[in-house]
Amino acid sequence: MEDQRSVTETMMAMIFGYHLSRMISVAAERGLADLLEDGPRGCDDLALATGTDASSLYRLLRALASVGVFTEVDGKRFALTPLADCLRTRAPGSLRDTALFVNDDWFWEIYRDLPYAVQTGKPVPEHIWGKGLFEYFGEHPVASRRFDAGMASIHAAGIDTVAGNYDFTGIDTIVDVGGGDGSLLAAILAANPRLRGILFDLPDVVANADGKLAAAGVAERCAVVGGDFFESVPTGGNAYLISNVLHDWDDDRARLILENVHHALGGRGRLLVVNEHIIPEANMPHPGKLLDITMLSIGGRERTEAEWRDLFGRSGFALTQVVPLPTFSGAGVIEGVPVGI
Repeated sequence: MEDQRSVTETMMAMIFGYHLSRMISVAAERGLADLLEDGPRGCDDLALATGTDASSLYRLLRALASVGVFTEVDGKRFALTPLADCLRTRAPGSLRDTALFVNDDWFWEIYRDLPYAVQTGKPVPEHIWGKGLFEYFGEHPVASRRFDAGMASIHAAGIDTVAGNYDFTGIDTIVDVGGGDGSLLAAILAANPRLRGILFDLPDVVANADGKLAAAGVAERCAVVGGDFFESVPTGGNAYLISNVLHDWDDDRARLILENVHHALGGRGRLLVVNEHIIPEANMPHPGKLLDITMLSIGGRERTEAEWRDLFGRSGFALTQVVPLPTFSGAGVIEGVPVGI
């Protein structure tokens, strides 16, 4: 009986998991963790600071405290816990922006239509909006900024890990394909003073990169190029870096990106795929298996090692090794070399 009760309680917690996610996002949006970073505060005080109803805010904080997010110390006064500290804006590895983007309206709309993706194998954004997710972001700048901030939050630790732990020996110029605002490339160039870089992404995306590169002190060693990686990528590098990009696309579109990289390399150099998962087989728990359902919904996919090898091979690359990196949430660095198509 006790075993069955435990199973039932576990399943109930899973079923109502979105309740907790939503509560965390409300706490993040109202900046509650920031308000508590100097010590405990009373609920009336917090309600005044956040423009909320004191009684309702207390019930929210009480519920979050019951699962370890915040703690009630005495008389409706609340304090941070290690979990709540992750929601502070200035916390190392802050997850506040992650909580906000995962609970943004567009994300809820996509997951509401998950049955469509499972039934048809087709992306949800085209079904509900008539356009792909990144086209949607182009028309909704607030959602786009929140998404970008969430991605930066998720991958912040990966940036430092790749920049500080991967051996870039033998590389003179590295091209960051789909490199966004240049955060990863800036960190790599700062950690490797002999390297030069080329940052490549859509023109409106790289338009925001100059400040990031200048702040890292690497602007003079980095060219910024706008374009579309489905059409071509810049030449001139002997290593091409693709971070957190390929899982956004199905195999045909990912292959097109890699074929353009293959063409730019001209038969020599190195392909470095980072911030991607390698999905283990069978029942082994892995965060990538859950993330893969989000990718299913938007038209991308996470991949097993066999699927990565196949994708590389059909794009003109041999997968040579997977370089593990310390404290890295993804696979590390998936290396490839051009071998012909």
